[in-house]
Amino acid sequence: MATENMAMNGEADRENGGEVPHPSRWRQRETGGALNMNHYANKKSAAESMLDVALLMANASQLKAVLEQGPGFTFYTPLITLISISLILQVTVGILLIFIVKWNLNDESMHFKLNIMENVATALVFIIVVVNVFITAFGVQKPNLNS
Repeated sequence: MATENMAMNGEADRENGGEVPHPSRWRQRETGGALNMNHYANKKSAAESMLDVALLMANASQLKAVLEQGPGFTFYTPLITLISISLILQVTVGILLIFIVKWNLNDESMHFKLNIMENVATALVFIIVVVNVFITAFGVQKPNLNS
């Protein structure tokens, strides 16, 4: 079987047996173009916010389904409590993300505060995930309209 250099991430260099990387617009230019940390953080926070909004809508729908079933539902109180905790934490994370985006990452005096806020937001997101696992475990069903 003949071996041939294949270009996976660049062009094949047949003489030296290696690869020549493609010039990429995503890589930092060698001419000194610096990475704008504010731009990166804003995009990251926007993506997190979109996921937060999707989960917020799902929790609102679950809360509506539980309220429609009424207090006769077996897990009514635990589900109302868990969904409420999840909604409150999601709003808190959303507010934290607004402050994180608003502050300038290039200002070194803000790095400590921003780091704490990022860590708090990450911890709250973890708690939100755990709470939503329990919400799913208790099972939110739409009420049966035939009964």
